[in-house]
Amino acid sequence: MIRSGDVFAIRTSGGDAYFQYVKKIDPMGSLIRVLPGVFVDASTDFESLVAKETNFWIFFPAGAAFSRGIVRKIGRYAIPDHSKSVPVFRAGVVDPAVGKVVDWWLWDGEKEWCIGSITDEQRKLPIRRSWNDTMLIQRIEEGWLPENDPR
Repeated sequence: MIRSGDVFAIRTSGGDAYFQYVKKIDPMGSLIRVLPGVFVDASTDFESLVAKETNFWIFFPAGAAFSRGIVRKIGRYAIPDHSKSVPVFRAGVVDPAVGKVVDWWLWDGEKEWCIGSITDEQRKLPIRRSWNDTMLIQRIEEGWLPENDPR
């Protein structure tokens, strides 16, 4: 069983990356905050790492990944104040005619509203998606951030 605040390691080609489980939000599932950096050295100062700003937010089946041995539990740490609230997410469907999202929607974990096109500041909002371990590892290795997503 996993609990809010649990920190997990996931192996990448460059070392271990870490994320913190925040909470379950229906219908998306387990909300995690991916912490900055990839580490070769196992002596990471987790208190300091967890206190840092979130690299990116995503939904990820953390409980299933833990029970299957895909991720390792490191410990439980307090979720910092800057990451206690559910962020506003953006979502949209790519229009095949233009290859981009035309109408974006925002979602705060409870309600959703259409905003059309997004500003540069809104481009930094997390994207409402659920990823498996393969996608999570790939995105971490690429240095992915929502503001760099081509959609």
